[in-house]
Amino acid sequence: QVQLVESGGGLVQAGGSLRLSCAVSGRTISDADTSWFRQAPGKEREFVAAIHWTGGRTLAADSVKGRFTISRDNPKNTVYLQMNSLKPEDTAVYVCAVAASPPEDYWNPQEYNYWGQGTQVTVSS
Repeated sequence: QVQLVESGGGLVQAGGSLRLSCAVSGRTISDADTSWFRQAPGKEREFVAAIHWTGGRTLAADSVKGRFTISRDNPKNTVYLQMNSLKPEDTAVYVCAVAASPPEDYWNPQEYNYWGQGTQVTVSS
């Protein structure tokens, strides 16, 4: 069974940093495309960042470019999201996702097969 467990969320002041982790079991991430999404109350799920299965190409939403960086550690089978210069509008539940086959559109949640339960990130002003 494929499981994704996020950690690293918390409360931080605007301008601060957090590093989220997504530990994957049941499937290696070295041959899978993985992404981070976020969802605030009353809003639709929003794409944040993705990393290609080779690890050599990444994508990020315009809203987080220059501030967030996605990476991975293959031996640990873990995906990370380094978040710097956090803003109150970044407040959301952050979830990681794995695609069983290469997505046509990395921003589309329907392309992903496995999801974590999410970790809360709250940024105060």
